[in-house]
Amino acid sequence: MSASDFVEPPPGPAASPRRVAVVLVDRANYGRLRPVMAELRRRPELRLQVVCAGTMLLERFGRAARIVRADGFGIDEEVYLELEGSLPATMTLSIGLGVIAFAAAFRRLASDFVLVVGDRYEALAAAIAAVYQNICLIHVQGGEVTGSIDESTRHAITKLAHYHFPATERAGHNLARMGERADTIFAYGCPSADVAREACAAPFPAAALDRSGVGAAIDWAQPYLLLVFHPVTTQHAQAESQMEQLLAAAEQSGLQLVLLWPNIDAGGDRVSAVIRRFREARPDAPLRAYKNVEPGVYLPLLARAACAVGNSSSFVREASFVGTPVVLVGSRQDGRERCGSVRRVEPAQADIAAAVAAQLAGGRHEPCRLYGVPGVSARIAGMIAGLAPYSQKRLAYAAGEQASSGGDNVVRLSDGSCPGLL
Repeated sequence: MSASDFVEPPPGPAASPRRVAVVLVDRANYGRLRPVMAELRRRPELRLQVVCAGTMLLERFGRAARIVRADGFGIDEEVYLELEGSLPATMTLSIGLGVIAFAAAFRRLASDFVLVVGDRYEALAAAIAAVYQNICLIHVQGGEVTGSIDESTRHAITKLAHYHFPATERAGHNLARMGERADTIFAYGCPSADVAREACAAPFPAAALDRSGVGAAIDWAQPYLLLVFHPVTTQHAQAESQMEQLLAAAEQSGLQLVLLWPNIDAGGDRVSAVIRRFREARPDAPLRAYKNVEPGVYLPLLARAACAVGNSSSFVREASFVGTPVVLVGSRQDGRERCGSVRRVEPAQADIAAAVAAQLAGGRHEPCRLYGVPGVSARIAGMIAGLAPYSQKRLAYAAGEQASSGGDNVVRLSDGSCPGLL
């Protein structure tokens, strides 16, 4: 039994464009997928479908769906699934609601492919809804290793997905070791490389930042720390104390502070409560907070920061393209590949403050190619245009396939000769 038993050959000219439903569940999703969406839309053999869900639709997170429309993308479906509470129970119930709502949306869209990115629980709901309706699933940024429940979610999506676009070569190898076939893995890099190139070539968006957010006015010509701290779902009870330690250390730096509110995960309300108490107790603190900033604003904001402090995945991934020093706080990104610009510390004030001081003294870093170079999005869209949708996947280490291929998929990946890998 060979791989051809499970993947159809590349299609010839299609009678009608293949429909690709791109699922956006939060601001980071859209930030990373926007250039991919633009490339998919340019290809006549494909029809882009946009599904906005999760916090993309919630006002208290900035309703980022407005940015999608302002960028010229139509939204084909809106999927409401989030339950309030920021607890493990509300996250779990939201997955169930999401499966129901995504299933109905995909039926209406009659999608040929569903594309999801990363490791959000909302993306897991979309993945389940797609594959149980025999819709071919494409997963971007699989194969990475991190902390929190995101680790399990990401790998669960991998086992459901039919095609994979990991962001690093190591992530591609990890997918192969998980049993995914080499001819379904395309490690082209992270689309954020294209976002960084575009955003950092534009003038710094000071006016847009001044118009939004709350708190002190920021002098963008002077140094500032960029703070983003999300709760660790497996440590949600400690989220409050961890954020207190981070803010105390950031204040100790004496620099201006620019902060993005946390996500909706379990413990998010605790983090938000700490931020509100800090602002109330220190009304004159040089702190400006934002519910949401669009991708074209966030990347220059990250690039201009004297140091980024917190646990956002963007501090590992996007910061690598622009050389911003990073103090990575706590376990949320443990295991994720990172460049030399990142210094990991425990969520304790003294440790964070010392690391911030060291990073400020060391200055900026050279851009790192770990997560790819510009051109990723065009490569992903070009490959998708040639893919054939299929529904029955089989693992490469299944007994029948091993007998016919001798484990060829794993061998080709491990010796670096697989054409899909960087």
